[in-house]
Amino acid sequence: MPLLTVEQTTAGYGEMNILNEVSVFLEEGEIVSLIGPNGAGKSTLMKTIFGLLKPRQGKITFNGRDCTSWDPDQIVKLGMCYVPQTENVFQSLTVKENMEMGAFIRKDDFSGRIAEIFNLFPDLRTFKDKKAGDLSGGQRQMVAMGRALMLDPRLLLLDEPSAGLSPKLVQMIFEKIREINAIGVSILMVEQNAKQALALSNRGYVLATGRNQIEGAGKDLLNDPEVARLYLGG
Repeated sequence: MPLLTVEQTTAGYGEMNILNEVSVFLEEGEIVSLIGPNGAGKSTLMKTIFGLLKPRQGKITFNGRDCTSWDPDQIVKLGMCYVPQTENVFQSLTVKENMEMGAFIRKDDFSGRIAEIFNLFPDLRTFKDKKAGDLSGGQRQMVAMGRALMLDPRLLLLDEPSAGLSPKLVQMIFEKIREINAIGVSILMVEQNAKQALALSNRGYVLATGRNQIEGAGKDLLNDPEVARLYLGG
């Protein structure tokens, strides 16, 4: 059984459907990318999976449980964490305090987990007493991912992790995503840097107008002339 299954799911805002019978799945240990034009429904799908938006039809299964209509606080306890594109850190708190906030449901001593996060993101140890709002965009993104990892999730949802970053920082963030996956965390991400995302991914889905358009292995989509023409800039 896949770690995550989204079956024929429709969701939207008000009376408008943004997703129309979308289906995706993710196996344990995979990196899966969602690509497509702006307005395709990629971020809406992430919010629906995480319970921030309730589906109007369809079924979502995670870690063997039907969590279709669950709230985020319930889904987190199953082992899923979500890093939104914007407003993803507590800017007035220090880096270390952000990590502590990420462990809000843990009842054990999580100091060792903070040390592991700082090993994964050495820059954060350097800035651990600095307010997150004073950091660069790339550093804030590392704080957001590190905070999500405080709960030791099985699945990490990343919405545009490289948005607004310089090419050098984009490469750094993708390297960190690879490292996070290597320590056993499955990853589903939305990315506008589609070429880099597909090169990193086991599989990918192309969404357009809220529907599944194309799916396949990351390398196959990367080398597909039609995908390249429509979604990868040639």
